[in-house]
Amino acid sequence: MTVTEIKKTLHNHLGEEVHLKYHLGRNKIEEYEVRIKELYNHIFLVELLENQEIKSFSYTDVITKTIRISYD
Repeated sequence: MTVTEIKKTLHNHLGEEVHLKYHLGRNKIEEYEVRIKELYNHIFLVELLENQEIKSFSYTDVITKTIRISYD
């Protein structure tokens, strides 16, 4: 999967609620229900549904599987 494909997929789900699983290493995993908020050249922003906190991730995080997004 390329950065362009990831951007296109995220753009198709912009404003939607998705499930995000964030692998921090050493068996540490955080899971969030988020809304895809904004897309930029190298990063994208998501808003946590539980407390409206904004987090940013890079498209390479998706490529390297540091984060996994479920669009169900």
